[in-house]
Amino acid sequence: MDWFEALILGLIQGLTEYLPVSSSGHLAIGASLFGLDNGESNLAFTVAVHVATVLSTCVILWKEIVWLFADLFKWEWNDGTRYIVNIIISMIPVGIVGLFFKDKVEAVFGSDLIVVGICLLVTASLLAFSYWAKPRQRENISPLHAFIIGIAQAIAVLPGLSRSGSTIATGLLLGNKKEQLAQFSFLMVIPPILGEALLDVKDMAEMGVSQAMGGISTLPLAIGFIAAFISGCFACRWMINIVRRGKLIWFALYCAIVGLAVIIF
Repeated sequence: MDWFEALILGLIQGLTEYLPVSSSGHLAIGASLFGLDNGESNLAFTVAVHVATVLSTCVILWKEIVWLFADLFKWEWNDGTRYIVNIIISMIPVGIVGLFFKDKVEAVFGSDLIVVGICLLVTASLLAFSYWAKPRQRENISPLHAFIIGIAQAIAVLPGLSRSGSTIATGLLLGNKKEQLAQFSFLMVIPPILGEALLDVKDMAEMGVSQAMGGISTLPLAIGFIAAFISGCFACRWMINIVRRGKLIWFALYCAIVGLAVIIF
């Protein structure tokens, strides 16, 4: 992987992690177009760009994160601790998938791009359905809804099935306010991504640094990290505003076009 490929893939990761179009699916498509392996040989790059997007979330939502920790250390039941409990509940399904089905999920990532195309069509259908459905809105995200949204996040480990799109659309279909969903969706992904990164670092240590680097040098790795971080900051802020305005239907159309193109070509 050279610096230009790292730049493009970093930008793709940062933008598509938050936009409801599937970062994993677009990285698989990008890697295929560049003739790169999207598996173990690029493990170090995958870890770098995912950590970069987590940092971009922390930068954009730093006020909310500070509020959560401030309420947590009051050692009382309040809005912040209730929010944190909901995040923990939402992590249960993806934690089960990560601990017990990690190898099977990784096998799907190494399969044909036809899987990406099909999952993009599923993403498009979910976004379209949530756009036209008008359930009665609830004031707060309940623990049960947090768990169901967490199930959507766990299913969205499949390449082409958007994590942000699945969680936000599921929350909308459950009747939660769109103003709350984007923030909850982005905060709830921080622990799973960091946990996955730790598991990947463990795998890197077992396979050796040279193999984990996959032939990528420090410069492309740094460029990919910076590109993912900067584009992630823009995409995170942009997506929060898009969800508030209810403009997800355009992303449904985009996912449908890209999904069909991947399947056909």
